Amino acid sequence: MWSGEELDLDAYLARIGYQTERDGELAPDLRTLTALHRAHVRAVPFENLDVALGRPVPLDLKSLQAKLVERRRGGYCYEQNSLFAAALERIGFTVTARGARNRSRGAALPPVTHALLVVAVEGEQWLADVGFGWQGPLEPVPLRDGARVEQSGWTFGIVVEDEGIHVLRSLRPQGWADLYAFSPQTLYPGDFTVMNHYSSSHPQSRFLGQVVAQWPGEDERRALVRDRLSTIRTDGVVEERVVPVDELIATLEGRFGIELDDEERMGLERLHRAGS
Repeated sequence: MWSGEELDLDAYLARIGYQTERDGELAPDLRTLTALHRAHVRAVPFENLDVALGRPVPLDLKSLQAKLVERRRGGYCYEQNSLFAAALERIGFTVTARGARNRSRGAALPPVTHALLVVAVEGEQWLADVGFGWQGPLEPVPLRDGARVEQSGWTFGIVVEDEGIHVLRSLRPQGWADLYAFSPQTLYPGDFTVMNHYSSSHPQSRFLGQVVAQWPGEDERRALVRDRLSTIRTDGVVEERVVPVDELIATLEGRFGIELDDEERMGLERLHRAGS
């Protein structure tokens, strides 16, 4: 389903810094899933730069490998979780997808635009999501009501609401906060294509017309939205500052590890200048 047979697995593992001699042999088990998930989110940043530049966002595996692996760029949820699903499928995991409604922006009721994965391991289902940006989990989360896991100082939980709606939550100093909610309905790569079309082209998409880059680190998490760079630590302390146009590229490359070519640098600076 996820074109795992087409994946250059060695190149992908090199991209995320996974070494079998150090990190363990690959197998469709929880240890492998956890290690790959953590390595992926550490190495591949969340970013919308192609959308911001008005470029198409193809989701076929060849394009994903070229961008995220060979060019060492990042991507948003459809790209990242499609690539991760291909890697897991290649290793032997059973992977399905879900569509989620983002709840991290308050009481608004947005459309279902986030894509995540569900992975079956030894009879239990695990939420796996390497594409939710700076608020997302570092490791898989058990997909059962009342689950609670701590990951390097960040705590996540699952609750089940009416109609079988699952909610991923994050524990903040002020209490639990919902991140997103999703139904048990299985999605397929074609559904990702439809959702991707909305997120990359619809006038109401939050990804159009502005730079978004995010990274869910272990000690601190970072987000750049338009010209505002925010960092949050495990103790809840948030720092914010404005990034001027002459610091944009250094911020994207240095703080988020996004490798850009000259055309992308110039285009993003023009966009940043216009938005400021």
